[in-house]
Amino acid sequence: MDSLITAAARALAAGDPLGALNRVALRDDAPALALRGIAMAQLGDLPRAKALVQRAARAFGPKEPVSRARCVVAEAEIALASRELGWPVKALETARVTLQAHGDRVNAAHARYLQIRRLLLIGQLEEVERLLAERDPAPLPPALRAAHELVVIGIALRRLETKKARAALERAERAADLAGIPALTAEVESAARLLNAPAARLLTRGEAQPLLLDDVEALLASRSLVVDACRYGVRGAGMSVALAKRPVLFTLARTLAEAWPADVARETLIAKAFRLKLTDESHRARLRVEIGRLRVALQPLAGITATPRGFALESRMGDDVVVLARLVEEPQAALLAFLADGESWSSSALGLALNTSQRSVQRTLEALAAAGKVQSFGRGRVRRWMTPPMPGFATALLLTALTPGD
Repeated sequence: MDSLITAAARALAAGDPLGALNRVALRDDAPALALRGIAMAQLGDLPRAKALVQRAARAFGPKEPVSRARCVVAEAEIALASRELGWPVKALETARVTLQAHGDRVNAAHARYLQIRRLLLIGQLEEVERLLAERDPAPLPPALRAAHELVVIGIALRRLETKKARAALERAERAADLAGIPALTAEVESAARLLNAPAARLLTRGEAQPLLLDDVEALLASRSLVVDACRYGVRGAGMSVALAKRPVLFTLARTLAEAWPADVARETLIAKAFRLKLTDESHRARLRVEIGRLRVALQPLAGITATPRGFALESRMGDDVVVLARLVEEPQAALLAFLADGESWSSSALGLALNTSQRSVQRTLEALAAAGKVQSFGRGRVRRWMTPPMPGFATALLLTALTPGD
């Protein structure tokens, strides 16, 4: 094998893209194009990286299926880092099968983890867990072991399993130290900051305090009646009532919980739930109907009693009634949470991640841009959206060195 190509591949494996470019920057043969593309990706120039990897894939002939498959894997990771989540999944799976059949188990495993990370981003946790259960990270190189543990952390955070997340974080830190790749170390450190950053607010008796993920998990396991404004439900004693599709009932439950143990005036409940001022008896009748529906929905977690001026919530759990709220509450919190990772997203990728239409996402992004909350660059199909990186929440590109040839 060409000594310069070998040296460049080793530099990339060690996280030294500049060292790799010093060896192959002026070459246009297929192996050099592939390595230049990966180096540009590690340096953050993702459009240029994608173009170089695509040129390399075309330059490799049909007699070099392994090298072409490696280019497909590299292009898929560049797409993942670019938040282009609509890339052809079948092409990546075909490349993975090719690599596995030719004995390149490391890059085949890398392709599988790319598939898993994409599924994690779009919220398909059951499929992620199924695929992850098939993987044994022990024989893999340290970089892929760290990637495995980062996926475990991602699942655990979404499931509110903080002990599992912290155990995976320790394993990821050890693997990242062994790998010695700065970008990988930075991603592990980002996960650690996320675990130790406030995740929600606790509202009780008119006071608010920030909660870590550990605190949120402990709260949901306690005997308190929790009105969860993060997931739009009511929880307590291992039971939960989902109210995400019943916004009027949830608004009533939250308003009553914030006032607990006091009652809430009918005028206040009507204004909050219906966005109306109390003007006639029909509003009172409508409120009584919705309160009756809420009583039925909350059994056996809580009851609602009528008072001379309004209604009051009564917990059947025996302890406090609290509200678990987002740190920052605004209508487009879910979309902004995806943009908060500091990466640039396409509107189509955001639509896929949020399970909504691209046009709806575009309208929302335009409104947020007018308010100065997001910014875009590019035009048409290459337009990307982003916000300034949030402290303690960032992702970094992980690229396994792509060594051309068999």
